[in-house]
Formats: sequence, structure tokens, C-alpha cells
Amino acid sequence: MIFKTIQRQILFPRHLLQPMPGAGGDVPGLEKIWIDSPQGRVEGWFLRGRGISAQKPGPVVIFAHGNGELIDDWPEEMDGYRGIGASVFLPEYRGYGRSAGDPSQEAIGEDFLRFYDIIAARGDVDKNRIVFHGRSLGGGAVCDLASKRKPRALILQSTFTSVKDMARRFMMPGPLVSDPFDNNSVVRSLDLSILIIHGRNDDLIPFEHAERNRDAAKNVKLIQYNCGHNDCPPDWALYWRDLHDFLESNGIVQ
Repeated sequence: MIFKTIQRQILFPRHLLQPMPGAGGDVPGLEKIWIDSPQGRVEGWFLRGRGISAQKPGPVVIFAHGNGELIDDWPEEMDGYRGIGASVFLPEYRGYGRSAGDPSQEAIGEDFLRFYDIIAARGDVDKNRIVFHGRSLGGGAVCDLASKRKPRALILQSTFTSVKDMARRFMMPGPLVSDPFDNNSVVRSLDLSILIIHGRNDDLIPFEHAERNRDAAKNVKLIQYNCGHNDCPPDWALYWRDLHDFLESNGIVQ
């Protein structure tokens, strides 16, 4: 029990984060979506892409953020998706920001599944063009979701092979990890297009994790940038060109 508590404090440092007052209020077109979990309400933000409507449904990217972030941090950074004609959905983790409860792989998995089903049923969403994009811990969240709901494509940014592998790196016993987030096993099982983005100089989640995930996948492209973990991408214009090329080549956007 003590190890589980320590592990979750490290993996989910939500106590260090403070939600922004009036968060989202100045973001054009932001729609707040709440679900009820066994521990209380959990928040998500939907941002419709350019040219998308109920009369003209479009693709959506479900983006899961890192463990030291909130959905509050991402509407501006993810606006590039909206500009190329894809909506964005930002699901929060339990216990983060204004969301109730305690985060765990099981809790996040339950909530993401519920959020996915709500988003896929929207009239302005083409359910055949849903993309999952996860950064750092978010890679674990979207891989877990991909094991239950198959996306059109998967984007893993600065993420790990598994939490157990990360635990061993810090001399912690992998078998005792409560939230394994085994991304490597998931990508190995998927038959879809995967884009992996990783900083060559990442000293938190080493580049080796990206290489091992690449080697496990069937249909994958690995893009490496000359950066670390929290400065990835170093060139946002190049990043959005790379993302657009990937989505366009897979028939998700034009």
C-alpha cells in the first residue's frame, strides 16, 4: 500500500498543479463536457475544427496531456489541429484541475472510454476519422484507450514503453507498479498507422523508448527532434507540418 501511494504521487503529481481561474473562458468555440465517474465529475473540453459542422462532420484528435499538466495548458498549443480541419478533444484525468477523484490507470481508462463514446456519437464528428494523440503520460492513456476502441491513427509524443520499464530505470521494483501503462504491448497488437515523435536528448524518457515502440509496431514512422522532454517540439512550425503530413497521408485531413 505504501509503495502504491508513493508510485502514484510520482506518476500523478496533481498536488503541484493549480487550475487557472476562468480557464477556457477566452478560447473561441470551447465546449465543456462533463461525465459522472464513481468519484465525482470529470471534465473534458471540445474544440471544433475549421469548416466542421453537424452538416459537415470532420475528424477529431483526442489529446492526452502529460502528468505535470492540465487541459488548461493545451487549447492554444493544439490550435494547429483546428486550423487544418480537425476538432480537438481534451479529456482531463481524475483528480486534476477541476475534476474529482484520484487518478489511476483504471480510473483514466474508464473515463476515457466514456468520453470516447460521447465524442464518437456527436453529429459533427466523423467516427471513422478519430485520432489519438498522447504526450508523455498521455501516451499511456491513449494506448490504454486504443486497446478498447480502435482509432484511425495513433500519435505518441515523448512517451515510454511502459511505466514498469521507467520504474526499473529509477531502481524501483517493476512488478509492484500499480499502473503499468504497457504501451509497447499495445502498439505491438495494433494494425494501424502510428506516428512516434521524440526528442533525441530526452533525459526523462530516453529516446530508446521511442525506438523500442517503433520496433514493436507494424506500420510506424519515427520522427526525432533535437530537443529534450519538455521542449519538444523545438520548432512548432515544423511540428505542425509533420503532423499535417501524417494526417493527410492517412486520409484524415486534406
